[in-house]
Amino acid sequence: MTCKQKHTLVAEELSVGYQDRIVIEDLNLTVSPGEITAIVGANACGKSTLLRSLSRLLRPRSGLVLLDGTAVHKIPAKRLAQQLGLLPQSPIAPEGITVSDLVGRGRHPHQRVLSRWRAEDDEAVADALEATDTVELAERPVDELSGGQRQRVWIAMALAQRTGILLLDEPTTFLDVNHQVEVLDLLTDLNRALQTTIVMVLHDLNLAARYSDRLIAMVDGQIHAEGDPAEVLTAETVGRVFGLTSKIITDPVSGRPLMLPVGRHGASPDGPA
Repeated sequence: MTCKQKHTLVAEELSVGYQDRIVIEDLNLTVSPGEITAIVGANACGKSTLLRSLSRLLRPRSGLVLLDGTAVHKIPAKRLAQQLGLLPQSPIAPEGITVSDLVGRGRHPHQRVLSRWRAEDDEAVADALEATDTVELAERPVDELSGGQRQRVWIAMALAQRTGILLLDEPTTFLDVNHQVEVLDLLTDLNRALQTTIVMVLHDLNLAARYSDRLIAMVDGQIHAEGDPAEVLTAETVGRVFGLTSKIITDPVSGRPLMLPVGRHGASPDGPA
């Protein structure tokens, strides 16, 4: 794989909605080039809407999303797909398509009309299958796979696209714990080896804090806090964003902040209040 150019991705006074409902209003965001950014927040806070807007799947009501200084809606679709990749929630595969064919679709933005499949395309698909531990699934129909297997195949397709920016909406959905860690390790390897800018929506606060360089916490379509995970993942932020009482300690494995929820049951009566 070759190193990718670091692209800039910026949202300026972004407002986005569905029909008569505004979900995001006057939001400003600069994605840190070459870093991993994780977006967290309660359900319906606007996380996925923001990601879809950054990828131009949603057109802003007002404001702009700029890729390298150009509004994304003014960039030809194929050129945009060579620079920015998106793995949405619950993608749908064509009926009967095999794993290798689906992953190969990640190469379409790099091919010209009537062009032949190249050795570079084979290499990209092979690397993506190996990185996601899906080589043995290559000839199987996608619709025969388990939820976790399908999720890894979709991630492989996104990797095969080989873009400088990769947006992922809940990439660990349907995965058991070991595969969640494997996927996030994989994305970290990709970021470190190729300086790929990664923006991902995650539900697990502790995994988000462990694997991100920058953490964004959203509330009601706005950014409540952003920055280093050690600064963002606080008891105050967890309370404001999720309405949850918690304690924050240092993760003994990663040295990052670790959130411990305090519920009405399950806490030791002799433990700290």
